[in-house]
Amino acid sequence: MTVRAVFVVLSIALFGATAGQAWAVRYVALGDSYSSGTGTRTYYDSACEKSVYSYPYLVHNAHPSWTFVHAACGGAKTGDVINTQSASLTTGTNWVTYTIGGNDAGFSSVITECAQPWWSSDCNGAIDGAQAYISGTLPGRLDLVNNKIKSKSPTAKVIVLSYPRLFMGEDCNAGTFFSPDEETRLNQTADMLRDKIRAAATRAGTNFVFKDAIPPFIGHAVCDDVEWLNGLSNPVGESYHPNRTGHSSGYKPLVTSVTG
Repeated sequence: MTVRAVFVVLSIALFGATAGQAWAVRYVALGDSYSSGTGTRTYYDSACEKSVYSYPYLVHNAHPSWTFVHAACGGAKTGDVINTQSASLTTGTNWVTYTIGGNDAGFSSVITECAQPWWSSDCNGAIDGAQAYISGTLPGRLDLVNNKIKSKSPTAKVIVLSYPRLFMGEDCNAGTFFSPDEETRLNQTADMLRDKIRAAATRAGTNFVFKDAIPPFIGHAVCDDVEWLNGLSNPVGESYHPNRTGHSSGYKPLVTSVTG
């Protein structure tokens, strides 16, 4: 082989390697239990309840050539995304997804309070507190999350997801005592949370895309004929989270409508 031929071969090999690195796609999933996969019953990371049935993992399966980092963790708040999960973000990150804000607003404690009989709980007080936080404090926390993502991954496309309404006006679970009025107020709280998350995504700029999880879950709430959300479950931590179908038919299509 001539020197020129060797040079051409090496150049092609080098170009191919460089092009492959340049075109590598990196996807990072951030957020709380609605992104980690809590509610799907099976976890490969029990500490954060990360599941192969979570919507981020299903998106990864649809794009197996992508580099995938599942940084979401059950129980996460905005501070966890800002201070810990954001370490997974790089300047070469192409896609980011997240659900966040529910734990900041006390989602778990509100549900626990409202599930009790009316004479032993203060459901309306718990909802009032959550709604006050969502209106007053959460917008600034969401801005901090979005600014952190932009600072770490300035060119990434960020898909911001909301939470579904949990109820459809009926409580069919033995051991819980949600009234129709309480369910209506809890659904209104989900709407309020959606509106604040959407507004923060809009403020963050054109690289942020908001996707509303409420419409796909209509008809699939707790106690509907085909539930995409768990009711009261054992263990209790599985309760009021998307099941496997909720991830595959509810959340995943929202993400892939953007990513392809």
